[in-house]
Amino acid sequence: MSRILLVTGASRGIGAATARLAAQRGYAVCINYRQDAAAAEAVAAGIIDAGGDAVAIRADVSEEADVLRLYDAIDARYGRLDALVNNAGILERQTGIEGIDADRALRIMKTNVIGPMLCAREAVKRMSRRQGGAIVNVSSAAARTGSPGEYVDYAASKGAIDTFTRGLALEVATQGIRVNAVRPGFIHTDMHADGGEPGRVARMAPSIPMRRGGEPEEVAEAILWLLSDAASFTTGSCLDVAGGR
Repeated sequence: MSRILLVTGASRGIGAATARLAAQRGYAVCINYRQDAAAAEAVAAGIIDAGGDAVAIRADVSEEADVLRLYDAIDARYGRLDALVNNAGILERQTGIEGIDADRALRIMKTNVIGPMLCAREAVKRMSRRQGGAIVNVSSAAARTGSPGEYVDYAASKGAIDTFTRGLALEVATQGIRVNAVRPGFIHTDMHADGGEPGRVARMAPSIPMRRGGEPEEVAEAILWLLSDAASFTTGSCLDVAGGR
């Protein structure tokens, strides 16, 4: 039977690229999305048309009840879970600290920090000591740079993910569960438009040692390596996929 993978926030960008590549590598893929059903169903249909196994499941990972329904749906369809990619995340419009109020900060922390914690909790419950499994959290190079004047709240949420990755990896290592993170840099995705600057990657390219932005597929390759048996002795690590920045 295929290994079962859940990718949160998989209707676009890095999540969609990860879902597609995972299917090519033989995973059955649960494509989680929050609101764009058409995009998520299109990703699933593409996988199925290519001979793979995929299902799109709506859930807002910032809401515990939704997370529980998401995992109930996975249980009903597959009966187990072998891997989780905590990819779902949000940012809001670029601003300095003076533009950040409590509601904005809470929205970001609920989705970017609490959501991955809840999803990881449910995944660990299903990855028994005998079976084991792998979790990859999608962090950001912003956790290192701080994203001053643009997204210090987003950067802080990703710093929390780095710490969570390390702590959870140590907690579940003896259960055969590996936990790692990737830290993408400037990647060509629609997320930059959410922050009000669709061309942000092009603007920042000169500051990247490789002088270009990355592609979602390049991040997906790193994620799939961390999920794979090739990374069997790697846990608690953060892998930068940022062109040297």
